[in-house]
Amino acid sequence: MNESDTSRHFLRQWIEGDVAAGKTGGKVVTRFPPEPNGYIHIGHAKAICVDFGMAELFGGDCHLRMDDTNPAKESDEYAENIKKDISWLGFKWSGEGDGKEPGFYNASNMFDKMYEIAENLIRAGQAYCCNLTQEEWKAYRGVPEKPGVPSPRRDTPPEENLRIFREMRDGKYADGEWCLRAKIDMASPNIHFRDPVIYRIRHVSHYHLGDKWCVYPMYDFAHPIEDALEGVTHSMCTLEFEVHRPLYDWVVDRLDEMGLLVERGGVKIRPQQREFARLNLTHTVMSKRLLLQMVQTKVVDGWDDPRMPTVCGMRRRGFTPGAIREFCERIGVSKTESESDPALLEWCVREELNKTATRRMAVLDPVKVVVDNFVGSREIELPDNPLDEGAGTRKMVFGREIWIDRADFMEIPEKKFFRMAPGQEVRLRGACIFKCTGCIKDESGKVVEIHGTWDEQSWGGNAVDGRKVKGTLHWVDAATGVPVKARLYESLFSEKNPLKDGPEKFLDYLNPGSVREVSGFAEPALADAKPGERFQFERTGYFVKDRDGAFNRTVTLKDSYKPA
Repeated sequence: MNESDTSRHFLRQWIEGDVAAGKTGGKVVTRFPPEPNGYIHIGHAKAICVDFGMAELFGGDCHLRMDDTNPAKESDEYAENIKKDISWLGFKWSGEGDGKEPGFYNASNMFDKMYEIAENLIRAGQAYCCNLTQEEWKAYRGVPEKPGVPSPRRDTPPEENLRIFREMRDGKYADGEWCLRAKIDMASPNIHFRDPVIYRIRHVSHYHLGDKWCVYPMYDFAHPIEDALEGVTHSMCTLEFEVHRPLYDWVVDRLDEMGLLVERGGVKIRPQQREFARLNLTHTVMSKRLLLQMVQTKVVDGWDDPRMPTVCGMRRRGFTPGAIREFCERIGVSKTESESDPALLEWCVREELNKTATRRMAVLDPVKVVVDNFVGSREIELPDNPLDEGAGTRKMVFGREIWIDRADFMEIPEKKFFRMAPGQEVRLRGACIFKCTGCIKDESGKVVEIHGTWDEQSWGGNAVDGRKVKGTLHWVDAATGVPVKARLYESLFSEKNPLKDGPEKFLDYLNPGSVREVSGFAEPALADAKPGERFQFERTGYFVKDRDGAFNRTVTLKDSYKPA
């Protein structure tokens, strides 16, 4: 993040104030704590840019922590792909780490310490075991406007609570039969502060620890402990965690009483939490649960389907790390929820690819053109990127028969149609001026071949008499061109808000035209393209070579969208 982009960044101002006050012990430490239960998406990318960006800005560390406290749907597959996506975005975690890798942490490596802290809370009379069902607890907890009713187990002696908690740990009880609650304030107007659950029973194997545990800490309990034990100074979360902040501070207070806060530079590090608005995009869903549903039901072609909002899907579609980071900076950091238009993200992608993408000519809806008075073949040379003199050039052959896009011909042209039509001249990119004389149709009336002549004095594309030719067409030589397949992508959902009727109805708004596969021809140089290479198909759009050999359209060449 540069100076101008962050001058009014409220999180930056918060951290600057703490640094000036000497609260960081000489080092700002942030963290990005994804749960490894799915692939990260563009919403996570914003959080990544915030967490890693603030650490970079202040010369500090950003820890990557797998928050694996809910074992039911977590896996190494998800964890490894999260790491891959963060690295691809251009960020690197740093710090000590809790294993072999610097800066990398697993919450599960702290389970022994968390359990010890929970027992200390029980001994201090600050936590108790409760056997109310979830439905019963709703009645006891009450509503914000009125104090709740204490659990019948709230004043159970610590010794009894320790016995039950250890029996929970040892597997004596079924899921949901008991839980451990923090003993805080049943009259708080904040429902989350009314004796919240901090441990629950889950007879589920953990992907790292197996069956060592059948009790697991709740996120709201684990999160501040992890931050404190890692020496995190600034914990930045999305806005829905704002109401959880009092519990975060309560846990940190208890850790301070236990003498567990990290000291750095002679300063006791007390982690603090602040919240910012999450990134919301129109015409998509951002819930990992709903994304997983689409993957499992094969609505999409896996987590990296180019229509998905996942980082790996965007990579496969040809989006660049720089464009995603630019998009996250442009939408900014605020305390107000809002929706962003995918067109802004596509604009950022288009702006970068226009400067960097290699140019190639491809015809994706081909119709043949015969240059009746052309004999043999000639070679032309075109720049690989006219905006980059160092990008080099490539050579192409122009022969008697070429392919053009069907949309570039009209037998009876509309007004201001400056492309190919009978009696009308066009410039064939880099080659010559061509005048159409007519066309051949099949039995159904479809044009199958176009005929015309070239101006033999126009090689290179300009008329010697100085006459103006308005239309310039891309083309591919029929004799030397290579066949290509391309996938043209649109929004996955036709509705701006697919969740407007609830999550159970979101699939009703799938866009049936979200992907279309076409076949055509391209200049020979495209035959050597490697998966992941990005190109501008001249006059068509930006494309990336996919792993199966097809080309995925990243974005169209132009759009009417202009950022504010």
